[in-house]
Amino acid sequence: MRLIVAAPLVAVIGFAGLALTESARQTSRASDLEILAQVGAEAGDLAYRLQRERIAAADLLTYAASEQQDAFGAEMAATDDAVARYRRQRDRLPADADANRALLRRIDAALDGLAPLRTQVRTAAHASVSAMTFSYRIAIADLINFRENVSHGVVDAQLADGIRASAALSKTAEAIGQQQVAVLRAVAAGELTPAMQQDITAARTSYTESSLSFLALAPPDWSLWWEQAGTGKEALALQRMQDEVSRAQPGTRLQLETAGWVSTTQARAARLADLRGRVDVAVLDDVRAAHVDQRRRAVAEAVGVLLALVLTALVTWAVARQITRRLRRLRDAANAVAFEQLPAVVAQLQQPGSAAVDPHEFARQQSSAALEPSSDDEIGELGQAFSAVHRAAVRTAAEQAVMRANTADIFIHLSRREQRLVDAVLAQVDLVERDETDPDRLHQLYTLDNLATRMGRINASLLVLGGVGVGRVRQHDVPLQQVLQAALSQIEHYARIRLGMIDGDVAVAAKTVDEVVHLLAELMDNATTYSPPGSETWVTGRSLGDRVIVQISDEGVGLSPQRMQQLNELLARPPAIDVAAVRAMGLVVVGQLAARLGATVQLRRGPRRGTLAEATLPAAMIRSLPPEEYLLAPGRLSRRAARTTNPPPPYQPRP
Repeated sequence: MRLIVAAPLVAVIGFAGLALTESARQTSRASDLEILAQVGAEAGDLAYRLQRERIAAADLLTYAASEQQDAFGAEMAATDDAVARYRRQRDRLPADADANRALLRRIDAALDGLAPLRTQVRTAAHASVSAMTFSYRIAIADLINFRENVSHGVVDAQLADGIRASAALSKTAEAIGQQQVAVLRAVAAGELTPAMQQDITAARTSYTESSLSFLALAPPDWSLWWEQAGTGKEALALQRMQDEVSRAQPGTRLQLETAGWVSTTQARAARLADLRGRVDVAVLDDVRAAHVDQRRRAVAEAVGVLLALVLTALVTWAVARQITRRLRRLRDAANAVAFEQLPAVVAQLQQPGSAAVDPHEFARQQSSAALEPSSDDEIGELGQAFSAVHRAAVRTAAEQAVMRANTADIFIHLSRREQRLVDAVLAQVDLVERDETDPDRLHQLYTLDNLATRMGRINASLLVLGGVGVGRVRQHDVPLQQVLQAALSQIEHYARIRLGMIDGDVAVAAKTVDEVVHLLAELMDNATTYSPPGSETWVTGRSLGDRVIVQISDEGVGLSPQRMQQLNELLARPPAIDVAAVRAMGLVVVGQLAARLGATVQLRRGPRRGTLAEATLPAAMIRSLPPEEYLLAPGRLSRRAARTTNPPPPYQPRP
């Protein structure tokens, strides 16, 4: 259809919408990054304040003088201000920022635990400097980790490097703070232990690594700021004190003035804090600039997409109006064919008498005219093509109906011919059995009789598949026990069948005897075929008033739940005649016989193992027997059969 040229315009709108969505997403990410950068800057300042409070706490624990108490109180007040600023920025974080959720919860918990920690620092006598300052170290480490995590997911490499450089400065300051605490621990202990010396060396190594990381990520102007922060008298004094600490040997007392050490390291940490603040300001400026640029780009794209939408709507409105009307008519006609006409035709072909239908003539009569008037575009051609498909579907359904009917007739004719031959063989075997006295030959004749009987059951199965009944005209009802004996006489492994509890006061109606025998024989044959050769198959028949339940239980390996469900569906809804029905003829025949009799057959797991087949015979098929017509008790019959080495085939009711 020539009008389909409007489709590329719709595609353009779709791609423009995707681009606009991505632009909006990038704008939202830029806004979130700005908030994260601000929170990270406050986290860096809070870490610095905690470092100062930590060294004040260590100094207080070392000397516990009033001067140290005042210094610790001043640092606590400064830390509380930093905590308040951090939490104000922390509350601005988006609710979907789950990447750092666990880390932020740990930081919140550490900040909530500052009050009891401070109380311990002020009141604990002779407390360990290491133990009291450990909580500060954990909180500072989490704050620095959060600053590093801010760079994750940042697309702009320059912004990501700036954020990581600022985090490296925080690590550098933390390394100095760890040196402060380690030296005060050594002073408080009275001598330098190997573990303390190792902590001091590790802190200096961390300082060097963090400094190199910052210089590797920093632009030239930031490197200049670093050099400026590292010059002056304080830097020389700190270097001299660090060298003195490095030269001290384990086991000796540090000859170091703690007040000078604290003030010098604090001055170095303050310079690093000023440098970090300048870096954070630069990073925030870059993040805000990127946010503004991304927002400007998103607005420009939104305006462009809006113009494209307006133009596309004007172009496609007229086209879509015409196409929609024609497609709606075509849709309604196609739905009528697919959901009303074609199912009605198929149902008609499933009725008896469909074998005489001419598929081509029937398709011509049933198929509708073209769904869309002939035209020179694709919609008209689609309507004509659908009409052709409808005709082909009707013709195919008619051909299949004829094929099924012919196949059923073939089954019926072949089965009846074979059944006459089987009946003749059975008659001859009966004549020979009457005069035979040799036990071996008599056993062979019994085997031949059983083979012929099984052939007769297969012929009867073909009749069932052909759609006709297998019953003979009978005048009297047959007790349930005789029906079961007749069924087991039609299977190969009849000697492995054991009759359990069978109610003797019920009988099967005369008109359904042969079909019930056939149904139960198929179930018994299936049970003995798919169970171990030495195992027994038990059959019980109990009357429940309005129905009789016959259970056939084998000791095979059983069925998987999926396979059992498939077989139960096949029994409930047996398929039509096809190759699959012939391959699974036993269960298909059982399903068709059950449907014809109004009975139900279901497979379940056995009580211990194997499979249990349960056939439920409705009240319409059941007759009551007077007590004088009861058969022998089932238990006695089973024991008699068990004592016989080669039992003959049980009695089979014949006309």
